[in-house]
Amino acid sequence: MKPFAYVRATSLQEAVDAHARRPGSRYLGGGTNLVDLMKHDVETPTTLIDLSRLPLNQVEELPAGGLRIGATVRNADLAAHPLVRSRYPALSQALLAGASGQLRNVATTGGNLLQRTRCPYFQDVSKPCNKREAGTGCGALDSTHRDLAVLGHSEHCVATHPSDMAVALAALDAGIELYGDEEGPRQIAATAFHRLPGNEPEQDTVIRPGEIVTAVVLPPATTGAVSRYRKARDRASYAFALVSVAAVLELADGRVRHVALAFGGLAHRPWRATVAEGLLAGAPLTEETVDRAMDAELARARPLPGNAFKVGLARDLARDALTGLARAAGGQPPARLP
Repeated sequence: MKPFAYVRATSLQEAVDAHARRPGSRYLGGGTNLVDLMKHDVETPTTLIDLSRLPLNQVEELPAGGLRIGATVRNADLAAHPLVRSRYPALSQALLAGASGQLRNVATTGGNLLQRTRCPYFQDVSKPCNKREAGTGCGALDSTHRDLAVLGHSEHCVATHPSDMAVALAALDAGIELYGDEEGPRQIAATAFHRLPGNEPEQDTVIRPGEIVTAVVLPPATTGAVSRYRKARDRASYAFALVSVAAVLELADGRVRHVALAFGGLAHRPWRATVAEGLLAGAPLTEETVDRAMDAELARARPLPGNAFKVGLARDLARDALTGLARAAGGQPPARLP
């Protein structure tokens, strides 16, 4: 690990000022991802600006019934919070599926959103990677593709985003609050926070230089809506997702009043399944409608050699999640497909 300076910020403005004065600096939350990348020389910050002492560690209930989750709230505390467990179970399930208890005790909400891909070519500085060093090429394109993207990838990057929490936030229509020196506070939708690679795979998010994630805002949970997070992985003990799905469902008279689906493990960002949602809205939740919606959504997939199985796995996980939610919502679940 290369030498670096350390600054402990006592206010948001002090943090953004320090970032502006120190080129090559990085913000530090729990450090569960950034410090690992520093050990491998993937990240080489000149200065770490510690945000852990800022007053951003509370989960607040908002007047309308939503929640505001501070950026330094630990993943373990968020997963166990009674309002999260009762109103947004998919978020709690995603956090519990995402890492061991030791890591959840350290990792933060903001850091979870900003974690980098686990693509082995990104993490190995001896290999070409456009995400790590723009213009060097994508070494993964001619290698093993099993864990890589099937949706939204480009010739410049086929990596996937690793966060479980971000997938749940995308399905829950969360907002991300940011604070920067130039524009002050702003909020963007969780579904718009992460980017597809396009021609600039080095840019994971739409966050601007020097901006800090300050909070996640969850809208009020709809009475009658139920949510669930499912994850398929190589081993049961804290592996990254091959495919995951977060689903929110509300039924009325046997028809879908509201549905939200987001996939993990398929793309460079959490993949909100808007095509499937549009086909399911207002329809009876039957085998036929679920089948048609998943086929339409996944028709855009461009599997690489070795990961075509992800398409079928995503379909199965979504079907299973909707089946379970239909039971929880008091409706008739769709029959299992052969």
